[in-house]
Amino acid sequence: MSATEPTVQIVDDDRSFLVATSRLLRASGFAVKTFSSAADFLAQHDTDAPGCVLADLQMPGMSGLDLQSAIVRSRNPLPILFLTGHGDIPSSVRAMRGGAVDFLEKRAPKEKLLDAVRRALARDAHEREERARRRELRARFDALSERELEVLSHVVQGRLNKQIAADLGIHERTVKLHRTAITTKLGVQSVAELTRLTLEAGIFEASETTFPKGQ
Repeated sequence: MSATEPTVQIVDDDRSFLVATSRLLRASGFAVKTFSSAADFLAQHDTDAPGCVLADLQMPGMSGLDLQSAIVRSRNPLPILFLTGHGDIPSSVRAMRGGAVDFLEKRAPKEKLLDAVRRALARDAHEREERARRRELRARFDALSERELEVLSHVVQGRLNKQIAADLGIHERTVKLHRTAITTKLGVQSVAELTRLTLEAGIFEASETTFPKGQ
């Protein structure tokens, strides 16, 4: 099994269910790992490994919902879907609000389970790409000096060079030099592009940015 191969992590205290479900998923072409408790999963899980989690709702110790909460707090949260023999509406609502891909009964048709697993793995791939993109953007913004970030915060509010110079108590020419350095380091050409990139990276609050027209 490749270290980077997306893996379905099954967490359930029912040994027979673990065996049966893992066989089904492997026969369907998925890489699988099994854990008899949420604590075991959290102790062994590689947070950088791609995949998804298929968890029982009711387990001794940490429940499936508790596991979901722990996963959401991790650096690379895996999509989670629940299979349970004890489903109830409040639990399903909480699970879905927490971002669960699906909430299925253990006797659900196998095609429904396989479809949910495929959707979970697709979500994981998409979310990993988005996180990688944001981290790459953050690295580019990290190259900016403190003064350049200060100038940038004014630029994305649509302020003119002379206004920025007055606000910061520096020469307008200095503002122009900072703006040139900012656009060079970030690899952008226009103010609109710079603003979008800043929003995407989450550098400032959305309320601090505006989209200048015609730039």
